[in-house]
Amino acid sequence: MACTLDILGDKWTLLVVRDLFAGKKTYGEFQHSPEKIPTNILADRLKRLVAHEIVTKEPYQARPVRYQYVLTEKGRELGPVLKAMVQWGEKHVPGSKALMKPAG
Repeated sequence: MACTLDILGDKWTLLVVRDLFAGKKTYGEFQHSPEKIPTNILADRLKRLVAHEIVTKEPYQARPVRYQYVLTEKGRELGPVLKAMVQWGEKHVPGSKALMKPAG
């Protein structure tokens, strides 16, 4: 568990993964999430997710070069984990409401 938490164990990383499941792909789309992730943290978390092969970074525009982020199979396998966390929160955290329901 400790090794998994080293990769995914902070609020911002899980929110970025949640947003990927919700269909967000670009840096700008992540910035518009209701939690207002700071840009330096967003850049760091995306780099970390790419480094751990949870997400791929793919160019979608040539001039200027712009990138989109896509879950890998490894990343998609987090769907049931996020779903379980959402269900637990909705059951045990008063006022908790999921913005999206992860697949799985």
